[in-house]
Amino acid sequence: MSEKKIRVLVAKAGLDGHDRGAKVISQALKDAGMEVIYTGLRQAPEQIVETAIQEDVQVVGISILSGAHMDLLPPVVELLRSQDAGDVLVIAGGVIPKEDIPFLKEAGIAEVYTPGTSTEEIINYIREQVS
Repeated sequence: MSEKKIRVLVAKAGLDGHDRGAKVISQALKDAGMEVIYTGLRQAPEQIVETAIQEDVQVVGISILSGAHMDLLPPVVELLRSQDAGDVLVIAGGVIPKEDIPFLKEAGIAEVYTPGTSTEEIINYIREQVS
């Protein structure tokens, strides 16, 4: 019996116009044997959640560089919970000040990755959480 692949949605929230990091993460997750759905740029929280539910993912990874993380990330968790998908692991990465991380974690973001985090660290975390 083959093991079911971990399904991950990688999303770019808000008005970010740069997606190189999200593409690097997406490729690393694919190389690690995960199934990756990439939303592309400029996704609203509602769009991210709709896609996550349609694609039946176990993980939503949100990349954000715009500084709007405090406004855009918590609604993703709230919307997932309101759609009975609160068991979806939500992680975030990007240019997020350290002082904002405790608030985001309280809001339900499981882990926050800042520039310089290795892809291996992210892969290992997802594997540990989704098993």
